[in-house]
Amino acid sequence: MKITAAIVPEKFAPFVIDTVELADPRPDEVLVRVVASGMCHTDLHGRDGYFAIPYPAVFGHEGGGIVEAVGSAVTRLAPGDHVVMAFPFCGHCPNCQSHMPAHCLDSRKLKSSGTRADGSTLMSKDGRPVYSAFFQQSSFGSFAIANENWAVKVRKDAPVDQIGAFACGVQTGAGAVFNAIKPSPGESFAVFGVGGVGLSAMMAAKLHGCDPIIAVDVHEHRLALARELGATHTINHSGRTDIVAAIRSITGYGARYTVETSAIPAVLREAIEALMPLGTCVLLGSARPGTEASFEMPFLQNGRTVQGVVQGWSEPQTFLPRLVDLMMEGRFPVDRLTTTYELADINRAAEDAVAGRTIKPLLRMPH
Repeated sequence: MKITAAIVPEKFAPFVIDTVELADPRPDEVLVRVVASGMCHTDLHGRDGYFAIPYPAVFGHEGGGIVEAVGSAVTRLAPGDHVVMAFPFCGHCPNCQSHMPAHCLDSRKLKSSGTRADGSTLMSKDGRPVYSAFFQQSSFGSFAIANENWAVKVRKDAPVDQIGAFACGVQTGAGAVFNAIKPSPGESFAVFGVGGVGLSAMMAAKLHGCDPIIAVDVHEHRLALARELGATHTINHSGRTDIVAAIRSITGYGARYTVETSAIPAVLREAIEALMPLGTCVLLGSARPGTEASFEMPFLQNGRTVQGVVQGWSEPQTFLPRLVDLMMEGRFPVDRLTTTYELADINRAAEDAVAGRTIKPLLRMPH
């Protein structure tokens, strides 16, 4: 079928809205009418060549929409179901078997090869491949193909134009707290970078009763929102403040938990040095391959932990509906993070995200 999609013709090029041909779903796949897709910095990393995916390519990995058709072997979903398209995983490797699909050993290939696992392409134009299957969905299009194992059914009274945000950024930040840190009430928490991932982690820390909750960022409007959503203290990183000293002044001994989302090595070091003994720093920021960070070994030896977390250690089929429930209860206001753009305005959305003007862009698809 013919669909509208945002194509990146070559590395670093702007998105171009065009018509492409989408393959039919296979027996274990579903066709999803994408209502809206979140835009994550990972999509921009794909545009700019962080991954091995060839060009032309269609990105997008935070798709939310309505199931249009299902393959003959699909049992979990039916036409009309509202779904979030989550990250892919093989289901067979040791990590998947240990209920850690976010760290699937085949995840890199499944997310960023530009094809299905068997090498087949989902999209084409004029008979030539358009590399898609980004996170096995490529949701920057009016329709997408997803395997039923990675399409998560959610309640129909949830706003379908908002649910895509949960697929990656929100899930990553919230899951780092719910599934990895698991803090106790009264434990101190600091987040470095309060974009969509950082604010999601911060809201989860609030639900766990963390205190104090410290937000660090360079944008004052983001810090203002962080205060509204639960931060007890905010620190503007663009000033001359000694960040580590400021956090120690607030907490006394240092933070029990820190979350780093910027992927800037110097900021990661601050997040580590702000820890109290036996404290844990969770790294969520995605850096280019080859990026290195340093820290003092004796400082780390005093019981401190640096933990890398991908996709919030989520098992999407159970975790995503839980987050959507929290949103519908008014306890996890994801809509406060999002700004909606038409797909035709995708390049403006990307510019606003990079500049920090927008926290979580949502791209509304044409239908």
